[in-house]
Amino acid sequence: MALPDRMKFGIFLGPFHRVGENPTLAIDRDLELIEWLDYLGYDEAWIGEHHSSGWEIISSPEIFMAVAADRTKHIKLGTGVVSLPYHHPFNVANRMVQIDHMSHGRVMFGVGPGALPGDAYMMGIESTTQREKMDEAFGIILRLFTETEPITYKSDWFELNEAMLQIRPFQRPYMPIAVASIQSPSGVALAGKYGASVLTITVPRDPTSADRGNLSDLWTIAEESAAEHDQTVNRNDWRLVVPVHLAETRQQARDEARMGAGYFLREYTEETNGRKSDFDGPVDKIIDHMADTGAWIIGTPDDSIEAIHRQDDRRGGFG
Repeated sequence: MALPDRMKFGIFLGPFHRVGENPTLAIDRDLELIEWLDYLGYDEAWIGEHHSSGWEIISSPEIFMAVAADRTKHIKLGTGVVSLPYHHPFNVANRMVQIDHMSHGRVMFGVGPGALPGDAYMMGIESTTQREKMDEAFGIILRLFTETEPITYKSDWFELNEAMLQIRPFQRPYMPIAVASIQSPSGVALAGKYGASVLTITVPRDPTSADRGNLSDLWTIAEESAAEHDQTVNRNDWRLVVPVHLAETRQQARDEARMGAGYFLREYTEETNGRKSDFDGPVDKIIDHMADTGAWIIGTPDDSIEAIHRQDDRRGGFG
C-alpha cells in the first residue's frame, strides 16, 4: 500500500553563530543538530556557503555534508547554497557528483548568486554580474552532469576544453536541484528555466507592508519561465524557509527567543546583510512583532501547525 503524501520538513542551516563563538564548538554543534534531525525523522537539511562577516562560518557546504552524511542514515543533505560565481563550474560539478556517490544518493544541489557583499568584494567579483554568472554556470554544470561528449566552452570568466566528468551522478540524471530566492522574481524565473525547485528564503519584513510581495505570484513566474524553456516545475518541491522557535507555552517561546531575535535582526540582517527591516521599534519587541504579524512562527507546537496550514493556504500549496 502506498504511503499518503505529506509535507516534508527540514532545516536551513546558514548556520547563524554570533561573531566570536568558538568555531570548532559551533561546527560540532551544527553536526550534532543534523544527527538529531536525522534521528527525529526530518527529511532534509540545507547547508550554506559564506566567506565573510563571521556569522556563517561554513565556507564549504560540501565538506560539511560529507561529514554529516557519514554520521546519519536517512536525512537528505543539500547545498544551501553553492554561490556559483565564486567557483569554476567544472569543480562544482565534480564535487557534487563525488558527494552524491559518497552519500549513496542523499544529496541535493542548491545554487545562488552569493548573498553577502563582503564575499564578492574579497574575490574581486562585480556584484552586478553575479546573477548572470550563476545562470551561465548552472547551465554548464547540468550539461556536465548529463552529456557524454566533451564540452568546449569559453566564457569571460571561465573556460572548458573538451571537458567531461569521469563519473556520472549517483542519482539519475542528477541529484535534485534548487535555486535560492529571497522573495524576488529573478530567482524563481531561473528555477523555471532549468526545471529546478525553489528554495524561498523569507526575510524579516512586515507581512502587511505593500512591498512585501506575494509568494504565490512568484510561483506563477516559475511556471511561466518553465513553460517558456520547455521545462516543468512541481509545486510540491517548493521549499519555504521560515524562522521557527517552539516551547510549551507562547510566552516561554517568546522569552527564549527574545534576545536572539534582536541580534539576528539588527546585527545580522540589517548590519551584515544590509537589508532594512520594516520594524524599527525597540530590540526587545522584535520577537513580539514578528510573531504577531506571522513573519516568524514563535509559540507552541499547535501554533506551528496552525501557522503552517495558514501559509499553505495563502501560497496555494508548497512542499
